[in-house]
Amino acid sequence: MALLTGGADQPYAFGLATAIMSQGANLDLIGASELDCAEFRSKRGVKFLDLRGDVGPDASFSRKAFRVLMYYARLIRYAATAKPRIFHILWNNKLETFDRTLLMLYYRFLGKRLVMTLHNVNAGRRDSRDTPFNRFTLRIQYGLADHLFVHTEKMKLELSEEFGVEGARVTVIPFGINNAVPNTSLTRDEARQRLGLGEGEKTVLFFGRIAPYKGLDYLVAAFQQVLARQGDYRLIIAGRPKHCENYWKAVLRSMGQEVQSGRILVRADFIPDDEAEVYFKGADVLALPYRHIYQSGVLFLGHSFGLPVLAADVGSLKDEIVEGKTGFVFKPEDPVDLARTIERYFASDLFRDLSRRRQEIQRYATERHSWDVVAQTTLGVYAGLDRMSSPGELLKRDASSVDVKAPL
Repeated sequence: MALLTGGADQPYAFGLATAIMSQGANLDLIGASELDCAEFRSKRGVKFLDLRGDVGPDASFSRKAFRVLMYYARLIRYAATAKPRIFHILWNNKLETFDRTLLMLYYRFLGKRLVMTLHNVNAGRRDSRDTPFNRFTLRIQYGLADHLFVHTEKMKLELSEEFGVEGARVTVIPFGINNAVPNTSLTRDEARQRLGLGEGEKTVLFFGRIAPYKGLDYLVAAFQQVLARQGDYRLIIAGRPKHCENYWKAVLRSMGQEVQSGRILVRADFIPDDEAEVYFKGADVLALPYRHIYQSGVLFLGHSFGLPVLAADVGSLKDEIVEGKTGFVFKPEDPVDLARTIERYFASDLFRDLSRRRQEIQRYATERHSWDVVAQTTLGVYAGLDRMSSPGELLKRDASSVDVKAPL
């Protein structure tokens, strides 16, 4: 089979690819330079194809456009000559409409069986950018896929209700625990020293891409309430704002005094994998104040380091939290309830016994979100598709199952 990564999400691609390799399967891994690693080089059963190259953001517009076009040319050529019969799409590429429609039809024309992992059913709705045309192209892509993987039952239900996907073509799989970010012998004390944190300072972490749907403004407001009552708190914000300049400027203005005093530490940049452990080992708790989300990779990254999580009750985040054991849940878009939850956590046995509880959280997360389970389920779907009927009959299935109603 071939894993088509879209050149992004190295942790998920790494976890799935290595788990599939461990089961003895052969695969082509289609990606970008940032996905390349020693595990994929000279390993039996995997062929890493860097069709996209360096995806760094500093190139000129013309250079970026040329790079994207060359990538699509290589991808189209690869598909025409590739031996794998199953194409597993982890992410679309830059040209979403093209990927959802013409590229999917091209793969079908070549006789490929198509599998998709959906980390978001409709990211446009999450980002408040949904349109009838967006839903129309999603409906086409979901209809052309032979099988879809999602991470929660709520996502499966949305596929059925919003896009007419029959349940037999959808499988719910765990979101595999992050095993791509290095976890070295760095200690908590060493991490806190690097971050400039005092021993008695209660530290909350916000980590990952900054966007309006992630609700950072609610966390800042809640933190300010907590800080007004007790001064031994710190908030770390580590992540790059993306396509939200006005939102980010407003958040910065709202926390200017706390940033100046050092109570809020801001690193508004992409955090490389080899630096992530400093934040997760140095912090006392991870906050996910999201407005809307399906599932969060940051949550599982936190749990891979044994860090408790305070999560808004949106999407399926609540299903991943064992109250008082792995974290706490609060009302979404409610700074008052979030402030109470922060104080509740720091008054709990979970925080008081954090060094031991971290190990328990790691074990719990690893068992619940095992990549071995993901790989076995995925390979089972592959095997079923491989026994399917001929490509010609599959195209007939497409014609009957894809509802291409025009957008309203």
